[in-house]
Amino acid sequence: MYLAANGRPDAPPRPAGARRRVPGTVLALGAVSLVTDVSSEMVTAVLPLYLVLGLGLSPLQFGFLDGLFNGATALVRLLGGRLADRGGRHKRVAGAGYLLSALSRLGLLLAGGATGGIAASLAADRLGKGIRTAPRDALISLSGPPETLGRSFGVHRAMDTTGALLGPLVAFAVLWATADAYDAVFVVSFSVGLLGVLLLVLYVPGAVSGPPAPTTTVKHRPLRDPAFRRILYAASLLGAATIGDAFLYLLLQRSLDLPPTLFPLLPLGAAAGYLLLAVPAGRIADRTGRRLPFLLGHTALLGAYAMLLAPVSWTTLVVVLALLGIFYAATDGVLMALAGPVLPAHGRASGLAILQTGQALARLVGAAGFGAAWTFWGQGPALWVAALALAGALAAAWRVLPAAVTPAATPPSPPSPPSPAPEAS
Repeated sequence: MYLAANGRPDAPPRPAGARRRVPGTVLALGAVSLVTDVSSEMVTAVLPLYLVLGLGLSPLQFGFLDGLFNGATALVRLLGGRLADRGGRHKRVAGAGYLLSALSRLGLLLAGGATGGIAASLAADRLGKGIRTAPRDALISLSGPPETLGRSFGVHRAMDTTGALLGPLVAFAVLWATADAYDAVFVVSFSVGLLGVLLLVLYVPGAVSGPPAPTTTVKHRPLRDPAFRRILYAASLLGAATIGDAFLYLLLQRSLDLPPTLFPLLPLGAAAGYLLLAVPAGRIADRTGRRLPFLLGHTALLGAYAMLLAPVSWTTLVVVLALLGIFYAATDGVLMALAGPVLPAHGRASGLAILQTGQALARLVGAAGFGAAWTFWGQGPALWVAALALAGALAAAWRVLPAAVTPAATPPSPPSPPSPAPEAS
């Protein structure tokens, strides 16, 4: 009955009047993410350059640290997902994560340049991100019908990326106005982060509009669902063949001998492409099915690897950044839109957390592996291995990823007791 009325969420027929407005919850969460990303990117835009060129870490060390932060974030997502699903506390758990990230800016201010304090502050920021991600994505997926989830996630990711674009520019403006006073950057970042928390409290509804949770205690185990397992396997396999943006930026910087002052601008190029393409990619995924755009996005990443294997020029830089933008636009929100309808409403945050954790831990392996290959073999052979690994992962994911998914059924509530028979007069 559901499929007849709505079509499968992977490639639904376009119903009459399908041009619906983006739900208000999605717009509110997009505004929160935009403001929070401005706060976060103010202090993280130059991290790869600082660690590798400033502190002299080897690619192996940098790959381990980069993956470690992502891995720690991924593990905390499991906790955030479970807490959010208990009693539908999506907003509360997400708010706690946003608040922790905002407070981490104060840690940077109080660290006074101490390496331990800076590391602890960055870890707190990543923990906050891990806690909030699954509840936030669950709120997005429950705020509208399955056939429009691609567009909803596309709109949210576009707003989120706008913040990623503005953050480094705001940091540059603050440094220029204060004569390189980094404390001022941390204070402004903290204030902007608190504004994001305030927007969440005021404008994001506390309850989701998805199907009601069953009145009986039902334990949902996503890993027992064959369709979800196949999505998880494909995402993790592709994640293990993803070497990380920071390595691509470092390869561009070394190949073109870019001055260090231009390095922070490289992520802005990829973010601009992501911003422009996130919503169109989501709409295309809603119309054609989410499996193909997800795989084509990783094909774009493979194209970026291939470009770096050829002689690098300024044209290479533009094309690689454009391909990175396509990769994120076609994979990030699209994966959540693909997996969301497979999971029941009362277990959606936990299921999405498992998916995000599997993907992030796989990327930890990919980052560390590429860093080791670069250190021992050199950047050329390491990139060849990464390209071949991604090509193999794409071939395997094509077979593993389900061509269509069926929405999860909400467990029925216990039957009402029969009405007493009318008494005979």
